This record gives sequence, C-alpha cells and structure tokens, in this order.
Amino acid sequence: MAERRVSGIEIADPRGSTRAIARAPTAIAAFVGRTLKGPLNRPVSVASFAEYTQVFGGLWQPSTVSYAVEQFFENGGREAYIVRVANGARPPTITLPAGSHRLTLSGLNPGSREFLRASVDYDGIADSEADRFNLVVQRVRAAGSELIEEQEIFRRLSVREDSGRFVADVLCDSHLVRVVGEVPPQRPDRSVRHPESPVVGYVSSNADGDDGGPITDYDVIGSAAEGTGLFALQSVSFNLLCIPPLTREQDVGLSTLMIAARFCRNQHAMLVVDPPSAWQSASEALEQLRRWPFRSENALMYFPRVVALDRLRGRHETFGSCGAAAGLIARSDETWPVWAAAEGEEGILRPGLRPACMVSEPERMRLAQAGVNTLLSVRSSQRATASPRTLAAGSSGSADWKYLSARRLALFVTASIERGTRWLLFEPNAEPAWARAREQVTTFLDELDQQGAFAGSMPEESYFVICDERVNPPETVAEGKVKLLFGIAITRPGDFHAWLITHHASGSTCRPTWPNRLTTSGRRLEWEIETAILRGVRVE
Repeated sequence: MAERRVSGIEIADPRGSTRAIARAPTAIAAFVGRTLKGPLNRPVSVASFAEYTQVFGGLWQPSTVSYAVEQFFENGGREAYIVRVANGARPPTITLPAGSHRLTLSGLNPGSREFLRASVDYDGIADSEADRFNLVVQRVRAAGSELIEEQEIFRRLSVREDSGRFVADVLCDSHLVRVVGEVPPQRPDRSVRHPESPVVGYVSSNADGDDGGPITDYDVIGSAAEGTGLFALQSVSFNLLCIPPLTREQDVGLSTLMIAARFCRNQHAMLVVDPPSAWQSASEALEQLRRWPFRSENALMYFPRVVALDRLRGRHETFGSCGAAAGLIARSDETWPVWAAAEGEEGILRPGLRPACMVSEPERMRLAQAGVNTLLSVRSSQRATASPRTLAAGSSGSADWKYLSARRLALFVTASIERGTRWLLFEPNAEPAWARAREQVTTFLDELDQQGAFAGSMPEESYFVICDERVNPPETVAEGKVKLLFGIAITRPGDFHAWLITHHASGSTCRPTWPNRLTTSGRRLEWEIETAILRGVRVE
C-alpha cells in the first residue's frame, strides 16, 4: 500500500482496497539515547553498526546506546531506528566576515564532533548585484579533513530581507546550518585560502560545539507535541523499543518506563526493559521483583545484564541487556513466524556476549513465573521449557498477555489490519466499501489461521470480522469515521480478543474491546457479537 505523510497524517493510496493486506514487519528495533554526534530528535534508519558509526559516531564511553546498538547487530538484529537525545548540547558556529560586520551560521546538529566549513564566492554574479553571493556548506569527517560527508550549495543568496533569496529564509531548508543573529548590511567576503590568492577557500566552524551533560529521563521522554525524545518515533513503524541506561551508573527511571510502555501500546510495539543494575544475582532479582512497581503487557525483560568487551576501554564490562535481547528476538523472527518465534528459540547469546551472572534451573523457572526471561550462553537439551513472558506475568492483567508470543501476535495482527485498511478513507462510507474491507481482512486472517496462528479448528472459532451498519451507524458516518471490528482466538477456540479500528481524516486508532469470553458454540457467535460486543463498541 503506497503511503505518504502530509501534516502528520498518513495518506494511503485508494488502490489499497484491491490489494491484500501486507504483513507488518516484526523485527525492527528503535533506540533512544545519547550519541557522539548526529541529528537530534529525528529517527534515522540504520542497517548495520557501520551505518550507525557513520551517522552517530560509533562507540562513545558516555553513550550507553552506542553499545546497545552494537550488541543488537552482533546478536542478530538487521534494522534499527536511532533517536539521538541530548542535555544542554550546543552546535558549532561558523563566522563569515562581511567587511566590518559578520554573518554567523549555527549548525543544526549539536556536539563537539560536528565539523562544518563554509565557502563564499561571487561566481556568476554581476558587479551590479552587490547584495548577492554563493554559499557552500560542508560537513567533514574531522577538523581540517578533506573527507566530505555532506554538502549543500546555495546560489545567488542575498543579504536584503526583501529579496526572494534572503539568506536567513533560504537556509531554513538547509540540513546543516541556520542563520543566527542579525544579517549584516553587506554580503560576506569571498573566502580565499590566502589574502593574495584567487583560489576559493573555506572557513571552518568554531570550537564552540558542546556535547552537553548526561541525559535525564526528561530528555528521553521528550514532548509528544513537539515530536522529541521517544515521541520522535511517532512517524515510523517499529516493533521493539530499547532505552538503555541513562549513564553507566544510572538506570532509566520509572516515569520513563511507564510512558514508554504506553507509547509502545499505541505504536503496536514492545518495550525491552533492562534489569536494574542492583539485581546482581537471580536471588536478588527474585527478591526485588516483589516490590518492583513496573508491570506492563507491552514490556519484556531479559535477565541478567550482559558482559562484553568494551573496545574503548580494552576490558570486559557489564551492559544493559536490552540491545542483545532485541537482537535475539529479531534473529528468531527470521526463521519462525511471530506467533512461534518466542517459543522456538531460547535466549541464547551469540559468542562475544555472556550473562553477567549464573542462573540456576529453579531460579530460571521462578523468574519466568514472575515475568522475567533468562539469557543463556549455551544451548541444552536438558533444560525445562519456559515460554518467554511479558512483564504482565504475575500481575492482575489479562492472563493471555503474559506470554510474549501471544502478545506479539496480537500487535502484529492489529498493526497489519490498521495500516492495511486506511484506504477506506478514500471510498464512499457505505456497504460496498465495508464489504471489500470485510473480504480483505477475512482473507488476511484466514491465511494466518491456516498457518496455525490462531486457536480453533474452524474459522468461526478462530476469528471474526465485522464492518457494516452495526459498527457504522448513521451518526458515525456523519462524523466522517469508518469503523471495523475484528477478533482473534489466541489461546482457546472461540475465546476472542477483539479490537475496534476507527479511521478518520485526523488519524487512525485501534482500541481493544471486550466480547463475551464464554462463547460456547460457533453457531452462537453472531448472537454473542450482537448482544455482548456491539453494545459496548458504539460508545467512544
């Protein structure tokens, strides 16, 4: 389905109504944290640690996220989004002489490793155009380096505010710099290598870029309205969210975990949580779990932390496990469907990583009952099977969501259907479009059912789809909304988890509904839906 984004709204190609629903990807991780360099509060896709290094500067001792990303790819991850956050970091500036005045440019990306340079020339500009100049801005690999990483060329700029090429306005489209302060009354001087040389030179950025201080929970959380922090990920699709420790000594705060878990629920994703640094052994973890306040069906944890070689320090160090855990989940998704991936693979770390402490077999089973999975370094045929859990295990939430495979299946299905039916916004809100949507979603769910995704031996025991006047009454149509209700049996035949998808010009939502969980016969399904489900879903 072709999509484009306009003013924050995803617009789908109406031709999607004739296509099968595409399966949402299941192994894309997102990382939020402090990096050495790179764009701020903007998700950047990387497919390897080499790409991460090119954009964000590679390993950096104050950056826990750099090590987590490295371990993600080392442990089997293939694709990730990186969101850089900072605390008080400042970009470098470039000072361009303009007679007795100066034009000051400021970089967009903060940090002391952002190396910029600029060049001014008057090529192709008539003598009568005294306000005009050409500007070249480059990002280079290091100070004094000729290795150019990015370049922008702006021709026929002007220092006159009434000009259509006013420099401050044109540079608003730059990915490298902005004008700061007042624009001088005369154009910048031509950049030359030597005062008597006609050869154009470059003016390097000043040494005033600053990396800022250690990040806080406020920096990680950011702002939903401004799209900063973890909310920068609102515009992309991901499945696993990793927020490594704020520093090597400071864990992520409870407020961040709670907001991140809620954000993941809305984004059809799972939050991968690091074990607190105080949990040095399995017995300590089991003891502390009794008082640990964070529980969520959209979060998971792998214990213990991991030990890996810190190539910067030249010795083995202990790191949070979220990057390695996300990598092994992504690795499993390559060989197993999402509803079986968690069941088909133990949490086996690849060589180069090992658990920070030993966990006995009884402790591993007790941790699983408490909702915590265990990382292992070797495979064994003697170990008892413990299905991976979410952090809803042991809480008062739905018992079905305590298993990781069940929760990830639900997120996968809801994400696929919500994205695959956005074409409804471009069709007349009436029965013909509703019928096509029912057929499209039924075909999608039937294919999954035939592959063993759902419980039940018959389709009516495995799933249902409703998109008609029952969920689209006249008042809903008048509001410009299109609704679709579907349910799937994840653990028991005829025992449905259901969701109501609402498409509107302002966006799409997907919220759970609560059908009668005691349907006893497939023949009674329609009656159960009429009496138990629809009465609730019409009320927003």
